[in-house]
Amino acid sequence: MKRIIDYFLLAWKNNKFRKPLLLRGARQVGKTFAVRSLGKTYTHFVEINFELYPSIALIFEQDLNPHRIIQELSLQIGQRIIPGQTLLFLDEVQLAPQVIIALRYFYELLPELHIVAAGSLLDFAIAQVGVPTGRVDFLYMYPLSFIEYLAAIEEHMLIEEILRHDLTAALFDSLHQKLLQYVGHYIALGGMPEVIARWIETRDIIAVHDVHASIMNSYRHDFHKYARTLQIKYVELVFKHIPYQLGGKFKYSDIEGEFRKRELAPALDLLITAGVARKIFYSAGQGLPLGAQIDPLDYKVIFLDIGLAQYSLGLDIKNWFLQSKQEFINKGSIVEAFAGQEIATYGHPVHQYDLYYWHKDSAPAQAEIDYLIEFDNKVIPIEVKSGDGRTLKSMQYFLAHHIDSPYGVKFSTHNYSEYLNIHSYPLYAIVKVMADKDSIMKSAITSLLAD
Repeated sequence: MKRIIDYFLLAWKNNKFRKPLLLRGARQVGKTFAVRSLGKTYTHFVEINFELYPSIALIFEQDLNPHRIIQELSLQIGQRIIPGQTLLFLDEVQLAPQVIIALRYFYELLPELHIVAAGSLLDFAIAQVGVPTGRVDFLYMYPLSFIEYLAAIEEHMLIEEILRHDLTAALFDSLHQKLLQYVGHYIALGGMPEVIARWIETRDIIAVHDVHASIMNSYRHDFHKYARTLQIKYVELVFKHIPYQLGGKFKYSDIEGEFRKRELAPALDLLITAGVARKIFYSAGQGLPLGAQIDPLDYKVIFLDIGLAQYSLGLDIKNWFLQSKQEFINKGSIVEAFAGQEIATYGHPVHQYDLYYWHKDSAPAQAEIDYLIEFDNKVIPIEVKSGDGRTLKSMQYFLAHHIDSPYGVKFSTHNYSEYLNIHSYPLYAIVKVMADKDSIMKSAITSLLAD
């Protein structure tokens, strides 16, 4: 299936200033498939998996001379590695952290070799050995976005309509309802590639459930790889509890048992490093950059994937197919998390896209904004409404007290409309808003339509 990341991988290949690439992302988001697809555009493709062949890591232990390394790798695997013609893919490099250090010397001494390194727990290896500053490129991968899901089910005309549609004009209702139905399907499934592939092949919710279970078990199996023995129970507790706190400030006190923040906070940080969770930090939102105004102790947390979150909660996803309109109303925190997943996925993948929110807890007026984004050097507040969402008191309060924010955006099940300083867009238009703020991302998203 085609992915937005394919555009950036090809751009990396064709960049004359290209450096060795570290492809980052959680387990099973499609990194290996994406690199193999890129490999088809080369004369030669060589893949080395350090989990499958752990002894190959010894080649990197003697010294970091790239000429010696590729010679010995070629002899070990029985394939020629030809700089300028070969894509060398080093997978599961967290098992051989010395490889990350070696990338510096591949860049300095053998720059004509195209090399990609990846791993399901790569960020732990990076934390262990660091990265050669200025000597490597980065790309981040996430689960499929909604627009990638539409591409996977070959609804290319719908993608074209979403991307070209005038945000000030309502879409005719039958098409609007069809797109909302697809949003419901996507929220049920989530964006893990294996889930989408199984759904396309079987249209069987039970089969989807089995894939969700398998992925969640693989994440749990990883705990012992990056958590100390005494930490594993805390990691398991936080992992289980994240979906229950969707939509609200994350509170360790809400986790069952007599546990303290000093025990649980490191467990959450481990899960975030593993890529299975993401913090949404409070920002004052009074200017840019948003990250300069955060409170590091005030954050929400969302799960990597909305489908996996619902599996963890034990929710019956078939209702998203049978009565999606009611599900949008009943599952506000799920819909809000979907919006966060979408916004982050459409961020430029050369860096990890950070998410922010805003709230005011003090009397007399309490208010909360689900997300803040930067657009045209302005802070734009975003509210996500699962039902009618007609009252936007928090939005109006925010705009009244943030004079540099010219308007707010509401994503909901409603059609496109604008009233005063509130722009109301349907949930499927998140991609349009994000694409319009980044011309490179727009080109990448449009590439999904290419043959």
